[in-house]
Amino acid sequence: MAAGPLELWNHQSMQILVLLSFGLQLVLFVFAGVCRREALLPRLLLWLAYIMADSTAVYAVGHMAFSSVVRPVREQQLVAFWAPFLLLHLGGPDNITAYAFQDNQLWLRHLQILVVQVLGAAYVLYKHIAFAGGGQDGKLLRIASYLMFIVGVVKYGERTWALKCSTLESIRASIKTQPPAIHNHFHPQDDATDEEFHLRRAHTLFHVCKFTIVDSSVVEHEDDSIYGLQVYTRKFIQGVELWTLMEIELSLMYDLLYTKAAVVHTFFGYLVRVVSPLTVTTSLLLFQFTSKDGHTRVDVAITYVLLGGAVFMETTSLLNALASSWMFAFLTATRWSWLRYTALCNERWDRLRRAVVWLHHLVQGDSWYKSRRWSYTIGQYNLLHFCTRPADTLLTSPLLGRLAGVLGFNEWWNRKHYSATVEMTDPIRRHIPVYMTRLYSKGKFNTGMLRKKWGEYPLDRRGLYHKGVLKDCLGVEFQEGIIIWHIATEVFLTKSERAKAGDAAPDVHAIRVMSDYMMFLLVERPYMLPGQSQKRLYERTCERLVTMGSADPRYPSRKRVFKDLFRLHDAPHSSISRVAEREELVNKLYHEYKNREINPLAPRLAHMARLAKELLEKEKDGTVDSLELVLDVWTDILVYASNKCTRESHAQKLTSGGEVTTVLWLMAEYIYQASIAQRDDLTE
Repeated sequence: MAAGPLELWNHQSMQILVLLSFGLQLVLFVFAGVCRREALLPRLLLWLAYIMADSTAVYAVGHMAFSSVVRPVREQQLVAFWAPFLLLHLGGPDNITAYAFQDNQLWLRHLQILVVQVLGAAYVLYKHIAFAGGGQDGKLLRIASYLMFIVGVVKYGERTWALKCSTLESIRASIKTQPPAIHNHFHPQDDATDEEFHLRRAHTLFHVCKFTIVDSSVVEHEDDSIYGLQVYTRKFIQGVELWTLMEIELSLMYDLLYTKAAVVHTFFGYLVRVVSPLTVTTSLLLFQFTSKDGHTRVDVAITYVLLGGAVFMETTSLLNALASSWMFAFLTATRWSWLRYTALCNERWDRLRRAVVWLHHLVQGDSWYKSRRWSYTIGQYNLLHFCTRPADTLLTSPLLGRLAGVLGFNEWWNRKHYSATVEMTDPIRRHIPVYMTRLYSKGKFNTGMLRKKWGEYPLDRRGLYHKGVLKDCLGVEFQEGIIIWHIATEVFLTKSERAKAGDAAPDVHAIRVMSDYMMFLLVERPYMLPGQSQKRLYERTCERLVTMGSADPRYPSRKRVFKDLFRLHDAPHSSISRVAEREELVNKLYHEYKNREINPLAPRLAHMARLAKELLEKEKDGTVDSLELVLDVWTDILVYASNKCTRESHAQKLTSGGEVTTVLWLMAEYIYQASIAQRDDLTE
């Protein structure tokens, strides 16, 4: 039994490697879009295909060049014909070049591998095809090999250049030389859907997004696009359409960073896509006319699979490129007025676009457009919910949690098991842009950056910032402030009478969502937050809260025990959110710390209790709407986090579904540019 697989590998290793390389390309081609979503299993499959694709093709070329397996000359020629296809596979599909942001920084390594692999494939062709005989059949196969070699080198070089163009340094250099795709269509066309309208507006304003990602302030405010941005922002600032624009802008930035968009949608890129399928089809016809005598049926079948697959993928690449919205941007910015008139004014491109969109809808349904949109879900993690979890016993611990503890992944399990996602509602999405616009109108931004401390503006606007209790409770470090306000918010909402009123439900929901989201970022994605990490403070706070928990544990029913054994998530707002236990812990915290001096052993809990007490007192005397204040503070914290997060972190998060802070970071820049244009209009 053991000799079977070994013997198969010894005699069919090249066939296995070539088919595996082709199969991995299909996986990349089909699943590349899942990077726009946070889907675990498809992303795992894509990641495996991405890391295996290059290594498989590289190993196959080396194995082909230095293989000691003796084959008949004719059979060896056909195997050598596969070498250019491996170069084509190393070029990869157009819809994915990098899996992570750091991959773009390795373009020099890819350039080195490119040189080595091209030399290796050239050596294989030189050794087995260039001077081999075979008469007319040998000549046809030789021409087909050279054609495929040229295509493979161009496509592999194109991918390497795409990686180079996707670095922030290259984007910064390109915005100084490439004209923006400006047009005057800032109102929906009769024959365009809403999605197409937003997509075309996004391309027109995309240069602002590129300025933002590279931290460049060189924006020509007299451009028609900035005027259009001002009109667009003013019209949709209180709706959710502005979010739609930001989501599509970020999807275009994803294209620029993680696909071949930077090189495909150029004159050279379109030329390659037109010539490539014609060249591959010519190679297929040449092989069809070549005699198959001396070749095994398996090798002939594999060759047809490689050629047919190449024709399919290159033709698909051509159609997608020509009908892409990026083509619209290229046509609007081209200096060839005859091309713009022929394609756009005569609506030839629009008809092609509609046909390809119809095909995509036929295959993918509505998900094709939705892939460019944010999922509208944000993470949630509640500290009090986590600290009132049942003790780790055989009756209460999930089986997977026990396994994670044995393997040393207990911390990872706690983060995943006790977190969840919720949908961001329209009232929250309407509230945030209005708040950011208020910041700009009051001059709280300077060149697009926040000048004041997190939470300072809503307190200062009410004359409360210079009062010791509220100012001190913002924390010295940003993440420290999140912990203090997160716990204080739970105490305030639990004990506030105003928060229990029916008309306060939307604000209470918004506060909880933003509070739990910021705590989720602190625990799960601290790289998306500014400032120093406060992991030790978080752990000490958790330990303190756990010790204050109920000393009289409530034993669950048998039915509950069985469910808990197989439970994957214990979400903060689920049916088992332990409301009674959390309220009991809140009352203990408040009554123990509200009148205490600052305790060095637990200073944040003392700040939390004093903050909650201050909010409740101001609610009772009616001097301040405490509920509105808390909502504004959390909004300010959220905007501050998005504004101060590094651009590299924002770019990195685009490959896993995006983050709401990334949407707000870009939205802040667009509102800022619109406000600058408005100020210029008022001063003229």
